[in-house]
Amino acid sequence: MINEMTIEAEVFIRAPLRRVWQVFSRLEEWGEWNTACEECTFVEGESLAPGACFAFRVRPFVFPLRVTPRVVSCEPGREVVWEGSRLGIRAVHRWSFIPKEGGVLLRSSERFRGGLLFLGRILGVPGRMHRLTEKMLAGIRARCEGHPGG
Repeated sequence: MINEMTIEAEVFIRAPLRRVWQVFSRLEEWGEWNTACEECTFVEGESLAPGACFAFRVRPFVFPLRVTPRVVSCEPGREVVWEGSRLGIRAVHRWSFIPKEGGVLLRSSERFRGGLLFLGRILGVPGRMHRLTEKMLAGIRARCEGHPGG
């Protein structure tokens, strides 16, 4: 469908599930490792839980875009779903934490819907959003695995 777009990516993290969840769920510390999302803060609530609302900036282009998603479901160490809308486009982002031997598979799936998506395709937004997601996944992997700079 032309008014729908899905961005999916995943990373294997060689760290215990507890560590991966701890790093991911502390939004107030994202600035230490997450170079894809800037200035992440809670707007409502104090932790990653259903009903919490937080804000951050992303840069799919030169100019920053502030988004304020709301957590709709959260099963610590298993799955988090948040959703929001901006510029007539609705997004639902699902993060899945899948324990595997030797670590955790962290999977990201973000679905966008809205009339302006055709313009986003023309401007190359899908590729830019995929690169931002991969950048975030690389950052959390580095942080969890204890690599310098991560």
